[in-house]
Amino acid sequence: MKEKIKALALFSGGLDSALAIKLVQDQGVEVIALNFVSHFFGGKNEKAEKMAEQLGIKLEYIDFKKRHMFVVEDPVYGRGKNMNPCIDCHSLMFKIAGELLEEYGAHFVISGEVLGQRPMSQNAQALEKVKKLSGMEDLVLRPLSAKLLPPSRAELMGWVDREKLLDINGRSRHRQMELMNSYGLVEYPSPGGGCLLTDPGYSSRLKVLEDDGLLKDEHSWLFKLIKEARFFRFSKGRYLFVGRDKESNMKIDEYRKEKNLKFYIHSAEVPGPHLIANTDLSDEEIEFAKNLFSRYSKVKGNEKINLNNSGNIETVDIVDLKKLDEEIKKYQQL
Repeated sequence: MKEKIKALALFSGGLDSALAIKLVQDQGVEVIALNFVSHFFGGKNEKAEKMAEQLGIKLEYIDFKKRHMFVVEDPVYGRGKNMNPCIDCHSLMFKIAGELLEEYGAHFVISGEVLGQRPMSQNAQALEKVKKLSGMEDLVLRPLSAKLLPPSRAELMGWVDREKLLDINGRSRHRQMELMNSYGLVEYPSPGGGCLLTDPGYSSRLKVLEDDGLLKDEHSWLFKLIKEARFFRFSKGRYLFVGRDKESNMKIDEYRKEKNLKFYIHSAEVPGPHLIANTDLSDEEIEFAKNLFSRYSKVKGNEKINLNNSGNIETVDIVDLKKLDEEIKKYQQL
């Protein structure tokens, strides 16, 4: 009986990774999708699961948060424009996929990377660096650009036919979209990066944590809060977080309970943001926090209101908004 060939796929649920899987599936290869979960991307989501269902493949979530943090902290090949260590990150995902080959009875690993799509991390030299650093070498197949790259073991061994793979190059995704439509795979997310580390605003806030010595796995709750809430820094490692909306307020409440944080502010009568601090605050900082609540509440700082300050009902007078705006500029991390 002919051996059944299997492949593991790095799978975000997006256009390129889905098309890469389809191309290999059409050659009779069984594909298992691996969605890598870090603090900054990946994780259980409806879009990835719907795409896996369309493709008829098994989807596995691979939690690699702790290993990924070592890459984020100290990447061999450095970072891109922001906090994104793309080459090291892709290498780690390939390395872990390689470690899982035996467990899944698979023969090689595929990804949706496209030559030239990202100038810094997906040029020919960068793609080779990824393979070398991962230790996977010729076990990596990139179906969308395979004809423009050195043959992989899957091609050399006849597990897939190189002639049925593609030669896509560059940033345009028109060809991929046309092919997906021809396959009838129409429900896929709009092309674009899903990694927080490529976002300039988020990266600047994360850099604050790094400069304060808090870019560590044990501080991962802060990674979430700097995305969900307004972020104020009083001094090294001393932060205040202010909710932006109902969902943000809920996240703040979750972390307050989980971390047993002593300082918090929320509404006593007027709808407004929830606030927490990861540290004890001075009297001046508490006053600033109370004024922030009023400023971002329904009254916009223009009326006297009551609020709940760490379990105590207190009154905040009409806020000097000009003075507060200057303080906001001093402390807020944009």
